[in-house]
Amino acid sequence: MDTPKIFESEYRFCEILWSCQPVTGTELVRLCREALGWKKSTTYTVIKRLSQRGVVQLENGVVTALVSREEAQRSEGQQLLDRVFGGSLPGFVAAFTSGKALTAQEAEEIRRLIDRYEEENHG
Repeated sequence: MDTPKIFESEYRFCEILWSCQPVTGTELVRLCREALGWKKSTTYTVIKRLSQRGVVQLENGVVTALVSREEAQRSEGQQLLDRVFGGSLPGFVAAFTSGKALTAQEAEEIRRLIDRYEEENHG
């Protein structure tokens, strides 16, 4: 199943939800007012929209995410990779690292990711 699209303002809302779920709608309204400056109606409109797309669920006054942060990040990353780099991960990495020095820690993290991929997919 494809992960539903989450737009930028919705993603900021989801960040709040992911950090404290399950959460009551009332508490989520308070959190969104504090963090995003939203009115109660805005929060409930976003809950309704995301609920219709299968991203969140509102049941008995409690809101939970149906799409995890990791699923959303993976989907957004793939869309960016496809749209901007024609699906080329090496093209993305080259563009991302050109003009920016990687720290030893960042380089090691990339090596670990590649090693894990190799282990999982080739042996």
